[in-house]
Amino acid sequence: MPTPPFKRETALEKVQVAQDAWNTRDSEAVVRACSPDCVWRNREDRFQGHAAIEYFLKRKWALELNYQLTKELWAFTDNRISVRFECEWEHAGTSQWYRTHGNEHWEFNADGFMTIRDISANDIPISAGARRLNDG
Repeated sequence: MPTPPFKRETALEKVQVAQDAWNTRDSEAVVRACSPDCVWRNREDRFQGHAAIEYFLKRKWALELNYQLTKELWAFTDNRISVRFECEWEHAGTSQWYRTHGNEHWEFNADGFMTIRDISANDIPISAGARRLNDG
């Protein structure tokens, strides 16, 4: 696991590892990269700790079916990384497809575990035929 201070190569590796973990849709895989007291702000929600993060992710992926995500390194400093992301998913209740665009800001402790994750995002309805991302 890359640790701060980040260089371009280690920041890119951190982003790829995060993208890969999210695309498994395995909440435990995502939580393993976080400190026990990690604080997340996801849109209007704010929560802290492994149990809360895992609960959030399980709820998210129960609603957002066929979830596929890509992340792009935007900027980095010693212990912070910012990414641009795009994901596509199908709403479990309506079968409507969405593309979500957003930005994430991450902060890490000296051991390389995420301590803060702050995101802003917008959802755009799309047709299934307009999808750009696929499952593999």
